[in-house]
Amino acid sequence: MSPLEIVAVIVSALAVWTTTRRSLWCWPLGLASVALYGVVFLEAKLYSDMVLQAVFGAFLVYGWVCWWRGVRDDGQVVVRPLSVRDAILGLAAGGAASAVLGLAMARWTDASLPYLDATLAGFSLVAQYWTARKHIENWWLWIAVDVVYVAMYVVKDLYLTAGLYAAFIVLAILGLRSWRVGTEAPAVQPL
Repeated sequence: MSPLEIVAVIVSALAVWTTTRRSLWCWPLGLASVALYGVVFLEAKLYSDMVLQAVFGAFLVYGWVCWWRGVRDDGQVVVRPLSVRDAILGLAAGGAASAVLGLAMARWTDASLPYLDATLAGFSLVAQYWTARKHIENWWLWIAVDVVYVAMYVVKDLYLTAGLYAAFIVLAILGLRSWRVGTEAPAVQPL
């Protein structure tokens, strides 16, 4: 457990907690989180997760813009369900990204757990995209991904990060409940 990992855990937990609260602070906190975890994962040789942090950074900027544009005059933002078609396309994209990234990591790097790490990265990207698009189903995918992440981080002796991802499961359940209550027009917390 390094001081960097401790800071990354704190910032990441705040980012996810503010997302469950539908606060616009989730986006800048998320950007800080991915920068910190990019270094943590580099040191742990979890290269797919390291690359994922950079891609998350782009998705976080995109999500921030989407949420700002989704705020109505009365301060409300619409959380909308995901269509079956878009769910299938998203999951297929996650599977394809997982396969390509896993093969690349296994062949050209000394990555630890290349296929598992790549699979979690691929489906995390889908969950992050669904979060940016304000689809309530993002929470279900985050729950599934985070359960497996906990196990992977325990195997890699990243116990604090495993604990963080266990907390993410709880936060995702809270986010799902919170977003369900306001599916029509939940309030976005101002900066």
